[in-house]
Amino acid sequence: MKPYDRLWINAHLATMDPAISAPYGALKDHALAVCEGKIAAILPMQALPAELPAKEIIDVGGRWITPGLIDCHTHLIFGGSRAEEIARRWAGASYEEIARQGGGIMATVRATRVLDQQQLTLLALPRLQTLLAEGVTMVEIKSGYGLTLDDELKLLQAARQLAALAPVNICTTLLAAHALPPEYQGRADEYVDYVCREIIPAVAERQLADAVDVFCERIAFSPEQCVRIFQAARKYSLPAKGHVEQLSNFGGGKSAARFQPLSLDHLEYLDGEGVEALARCGAVAVLLPGPYYFLRQQQKPPIEALRAANVPLAVGSDFNPGTCPICSLRLMLNMACTLFGLSAEEALRGATRHAAQALGLANRVGVLAVGRDADFLVWDIEHPAEIVCEFGVPRLKQRVFHGEITAVSQEGYLSPK
Repeated sequence: MKPYDRLWINAHLATMDPAISAPYGALKDHALAVCEGKIAAILPMQALPAELPAKEIIDVGGRWITPGLIDCHTHLIFGGSRAEEIARRWAGASYEEIARQGGGIMATVRATRVLDQQQLTLLALPRLQTLLAEGVTMVEIKSGYGLTLDDELKLLQAARQLAALAPVNICTTLLAAHALPPEYQGRADEYVDYVCREIIPAVAERQLADAVDVFCERIAFSPEQCVRIFQAARKYSLPAKGHVEQLSNFGGGKSAARFQPLSLDHLEYLDGEGVEALARCGAVAVLLPGPYYFLRQQQKPPIEALRAANVPLAVGSDFNPGTCPICSLRLMLNMACTLFGLSAEEALRGATRHAAQALGLANRVGVLAVGRDADFLVWDIEHPAEIVCEFGVPRLKQRVFHGEITAVSQEGYLSPK
């Protein structure tokens, strides 16, 4: 038998594997072997042979290993700052009021359009590195701050460039239907035509997006307009995703469910019919406690109804410049428990197994199992709940990406060991 590339021994594994009935899919006192970037074996310590067949052996001394964290909803690439409008919101202005006065998403669009791809990449890199230092091994990045063909391509190309600069998997999502650009004011249907006729085909031809998203809300696009965008995306075999029911019960969830979306996100105002539609289509509900907190919202997502319907619950950071400028997935896991009532296990599952499902990659990442990508984390903790409960204390001992160990430098960035 060919030797393993690396073998981690004396570990406790929080596999998050549904086939293992213990909480967190826990396997105590196990070893995990890696070969050619994949998990090659998971064995009880007492079953290891006397002569360990590995090029390198790493004794973790009873520490916990989990799958790499997955941030399945971010707006990581943008220009400018919206701190001033956030201060206005704190002083009493509403999100919708600021958006209708030219702030909100459009303020970021203006600041983003004047930057080139390289500038946007360099701005986004420290944000990405911050997530990586927390243990994130996969990030979804949306466009949506360009709203022209050239600018949306620029954002997606910047996201692809980031993937070449850091040890991380990046999934890209086209969100051209994020807001109505100023040049199309009063002509929303014409802009939707432009997205369907020009932007989606060009993005698909260049293979720059893994999915197509929409913002279905009164200040954005109607359910009918979003349906047209999903129909155009389907022609190019691009899966659907949706920002729905964040600020009102607008019906976007039920409309999007017709297209078997990978996920529907936000969902604060999702009603019973929307929950049923979500359950029938098999989509993941992505919970985003960051903007809920930052916008001081009072309406929580229908967690109990989603649980009762067996809808998978993922958790994302929604990092963005206006409604969640908090670049920390681990803080979002804590918020998902404290604000939305998730258990620690549900939250961790939401940033591993269910987050992978929300990106259509459940067969590759999100659990520790033989044949999956060797993207995992070694934590200096006594129990997996610490990852969710404790925030701000560096407990990450090793970050492993495709079987290679990365280390946190003094600057907080990740580099090869």
